[in-house]
Amino acid sequence: MGDLAAIILAAGKGTRMKSELVKVMHPLAGVPMVAWPVEAARQAGASRMVLVVGHQADTIREHFAGTENMAFALQEEQLGTGHAVASAAAPLDGFRGRVLILCGDVPLIRAETLQGMIDAHGASGAALTVLTTRLENPFGYGRIIRGFDGRVIRIVEEKDATPEERGRNEVNAGIYCAEAAFLFDAVKRIGNDNAQGEYYLTDIVTMANERGLRCTAHPVADPMEVMGVNDRAQLAEAGRFARQRINGALMLDGVTIVDPAAAYIDRGVTVGRDTTIHPGVHLSGETRIGEGCVIESGAVIKGSTLGDGCVVEPGAMIRSCRLGSRVMVKAGTVMEDAVIHDHTAIGPMAHLRPGTELMAHVKIGNFVETKKITMGEGSKASHLTYLGDASIGSNVNVGCGTITCNYDGVRKHRTVIEDDVFVGSDVQFVAPVTIGRNSLIAAGTTVTRDVPPDSLAIARTPQVNKDGWKLKKRD
Repeated sequence: MGDLAAIILAAGKGTRMKSELVKVMHPLAGVPMVAWPVEAARQAGASRMVLVVGHQADTIREHFAGTENMAFALQEEQLGTGHAVASAAAPLDGFRGRVLILCGDVPLIRAETLQGMIDAHGASGAALTVLTTRLENPFGYGRIIRGFDGRVIRIVEEKDATPEERGRNEVNAGIYCAEAAFLFDAVKRIGNDNAQGEYYLTDIVTMANERGLRCTAHPVADPMEVMGVNDRAQLAEAGRFARQRINGALMLDGVTIVDPAAAYIDRGVTVGRDTTIHPGVHLSGETRIGEGCVIESGAVIKGSTLGDGCVVEPGAMIRSCRLGSRVMVKAGTVMEDAVIHDHTAIGPMAHLRPGTELMAHVKIGNFVETKKITMGEGSKASHLTYLGDASIGSNVNVGCGTITCNYDGVRKHRTVIEDDVFVGSDVQFVAPVTIGRNSLIAAGTTVTRDVPPDSLAIARTPQVNKDGWKLKKRD
């Protein structure tokens, strides 16, 4: 729709958050709070957006840098919502369509609700439509005052309301749909003769009625959808409802979530059908989980891609990794910036540091640490090993206690182990060193120079047995 624009109000500091970070940039299910109404407006058809910024304006601009069809308006002094909308007039100069007005701290509004309001606005011929809801305890909200025909004739703020007006429970949700020509003319004329000395956007309701223009209300049934977030307790509550939506949508798409209240899945994460997610799992960033996977309790996966049929056991942590199909990540394993190919087993308690790439059918066992290595198909390091700055070929067996000695105190050096090498236990490779294919490195060997292909390398101190020796006991 080319005739719909959106203004998102995000200039306030949010003092009740008691934070150095501006309120609307606090994360909600993995993205800044303000990103939720921005996306809702886009899904509802807004082709142009203006984000009104004030406190920490550069932080907000930086987050949305490069966002298509988005402009920014600076509200240097926060003098009320009417003043904020007036600040957005310049980027929309010449626009003649409809304008949605949303709040950056009302994150749970759904695109479907906005679309319903837009449709109702168009059908009614109104100049202004106000989104409303009913609350059992409306304290702090502006009250909707209707005329005998049901039209909205006024919105009165809590501090300006009479006792009779405060008794009403239909409240202003702070979200509007207005005709642009009326809106930008009206906000120029708003005064600040009220208890707060602010320029209230709600005054345009009265202006519309004074001009004989129609002003209607569009009720939303679920008050949580228009919940404002002012402190960290409300942020946590909004997060709970956001995850409810995310998890509900995933389950409808064929994902099993054992306990939806205990699965922490951020917005933007995708999960394939027939995947099972156990309690205590955290999925965040641009994570993609394939079909038929099992993600067990306590697993944390951030910004990673997992192919079909993967299993992630309890307590595993995976950051910025790409996993193929049928990968087993065992309990307590930590992986970061790694590439894992199909049919690979890792852990338990393994640590794959950045730059690790494991080909198909590789096994990395318990208490193995890797860093900046490639490991060829069918190779394995089963336990208690450090492999850093190394290229390891296919079908290599790395014995227990093996270490690549890659750092000389000044520079890092690489170890190259070619295909079909067997490395015994307790071997040290003093890099730089190359081990030729089909070689055998005897247990306990310290390798300080290259080993040719098809060779046995053995470097041990000769064993000495002292006959008649016995340990003297203490007196």
